[in-house]
Amino acid sequence: MEDKKVLLSVKDLSVKFRVRGRILTAIRGISLDIYENESIAIVGESGSGKSVFTKTFAGMLDSNGFISDGQIIFSDDELADTKVSLNPVAKKLISYSLSRLNKYSKYEFGAKEYCAMLDMESEKRAKLELSEEEKADVEKKLKDVIHERTELFNLKQTFDPSKEKDKIADAKARLKAYDREIKELEGRENEMLKAKHAAAMADTAYRAEYDKKMAELKAKHAEKIKAEITPDTVKRNEILAKEIYLSVGRYGIVKRVKFIFGLLKCLKKAMLMGVDLSNDDVRNNVFDDVVFRVRYLDETPEQLHGTCILNLANVKYAKDWMQIRGRRIATVFQDPMTSLNPIITIGKQITSIIIKHQGCSEVEARRRALDLMHKVGIPRPEARFDDYPFQYSGGMRQRIVIAIALSCQPKILICDEPTTALDVTIQAQILQLIKDLQKEFNYTTVFITHDLGVVANVADRVAVLYAGQIVELGTVEEVFYDPRHPYTWALLSSLPQLAQKDTKLYSITGTPPSLYNQIVGDAFAPRNPYCMKIDTLAEPPMFKITDTHYAKTWLLDERAPKIEKPEGIRDIHGTLCKVFNI
Repeated sequence: MEDKKVLLSVKDLSVKFRVRGRILTAIRGISLDIYENESIAIVGESGSGKSVFTKTFAGMLDSNGFISDGQIIFSDDELADTKVSLNPVAKKLISYSLSRLNKYSKYEFGAKEYCAMLDMESEKRAKLELSEEEKADVEKKLKDVIHERTELFNLKQTFDPSKEKDKIADAKARLKAYDREIKELEGRENEMLKAKHAAAMADTAYRAEYDKKMAELKAKHAEKIKAEITPDTVKRNEILAKEIYLSVGRYGIVKRVKFIFGLLKCLKKAMLMGVDLSNDDVRNNVFDDVVFRVRYLDETPEQLHGTCILNLANVKYAKDWMQIRGRRIATVFQDPMTSLNPIITIGKQITSIIIKHQGCSEVEARRRALDLMHKVGIPRPEARFDDYPFQYSGGMRQRIVIAIALSCQPKILICDEPTTALDVTIQAQILQLIKDLQKEFNYTTVFITHDLGVVANVADRVAVLYAGQIVELGTVEEVFYDPRHPYTWALLSSLPQLAQKDTKLYSITGTPPSLYNQIVGDAFAPRNPYCMKIDTLAEPPMFKITDTHYAKTWLLDERAPKIEKPEGIRDIHGTLCKVFNI
């Protein structure tokens, strides 16, 4: 894949959800490069994280979900290219930013002393407050008790008052016990804090030494920041001021000013800490706290010109997502009836999207919509243009959903189980349609599916997900004919097409692990018939098998015993060629 351009680069992505006062980690450190014009399939059981993973780069996470770590770098030259007008307001705001930056730059001379002061303050807080380990221990116990109380309270609500009075009485007594335990745990944290504070206040020698050192550092810092900044620093600040305006220029004046103040605050903090603002990665990280950074390229008397690195993990504002979702990344969902508005005509639903994202007239939008309807195989599109969704069959509705998704010619088309709600004959037509349209529109397809038959027919590469991690990644031939992870073996063994006559259909024993808890070792270990002791103790690394094939299992370690894949999938090549007509 070296000759292909990386369109989407996911690095160490972690996604969490707040659920009933607890944190569920749905995606655990996924790294994956998706290339231009390829078809990649994301496979795994329900709950493995397939849909959550793709929702993160489509900006469709539920309100209780958030990206806790990682990057999603989207390489789109058109979106990255940025131009803003240099009108009088812009010049005034750039000048203001430059004056503030020149003032803040003096802090860089005293960065060493400032960091030393922060370290001393941190050390003092550690003496006065509970350590992170102590806090985590108390909070964990408290959360566990609160969770148990909630579960018991919910169970009590299900009891029949006329027949289960003894159970209700028992539940009430246990709830009171839980309430007492919660108060005790809350009181214990306060007692520990008081004890620490009292011990720190009693240490007069430490306090005197602290005050002396802090006074020396403050005096040294105040003296150092009196120095004048160099011409090179002024030039750097001029570029920074222009980058600030380039980064906020796409917003209205109120937000623009708000974000300028936010960026100046972040840059002031960076200068106080003495970070290297000449480093592009460092500068990107500083900007990312407010908006993604637009790097300055050049300018004319009328406008500034720059380019940005689109980190979708840091897109915070709806206006930014409007430029990406639909226009650049589109989704075809599982059930077309839930994707279409039942009270709006098919033609109106397609044209409204075209008008919104392409800014064309209604006449032009209608022409484009009819052309799309024809391309996705709707017979007599002019006659069906004003029909409602209920007047279309399931397969035709899915074709319309595909037409809407392609109406803005996106770079990435996410197909989330696009054929599950359709019968077998229509499934094949929809899959062929997606493949044919990909050749015409040159988009990248990301398939989310349980059906390995779909994978064999449409994918160039396959990523196998389990418990929020990629456990195997490779070309479709490698994953089907030379699988290396026991979970992939289990998925392939479960294919009904591979079952022999008068034999029991294979099923994977057990259930996936709870993602509320921290997983130790290999997440698949409890269900793995080839589990070794190391699987229960340490998480395996991603082993490289070929340049395109990787698997996350200790079985690939040179010290592991050599284990053959199950007999039922050793001769999978011939069987799959017959079944899927590859």
